[in-house]
Amino acid sequence: MTNYKDKLGGLADKLKTAPVQPPIQKVQPIKAPASERATDVQFNTEIPKSLRKQLKAHSNEHDLSLKDITITALKLYLETYPKNQEHTIKQ
Repeated sequence: MTNYKDKLGGLADKLKTAPVQPPIQKVQPIKAPASERATDVQFNTEIPKSLRKQLKAHSNEHDLSLKDITITALKLYLETYPKNQEHTIKQ
């Protein structure tokens, strides 16, 4: 038992007198490359409640998200009405 106490006491003395060693490496957070970051933005608009119900029913029937339907509809709209073509919007 005394041998153990001597070893333990010697360890404490070593810890007190030994120089503090800095960490081997610096830990830095990993940032995703710009190409992997999300490029989506939030798009909020008000629509009639009945239209939202129809969209939700359609999305459930065809296993689509409202986001997918909205993106497809907006792309189709832009393809149908190019910048140089005039059109009127009916509500």
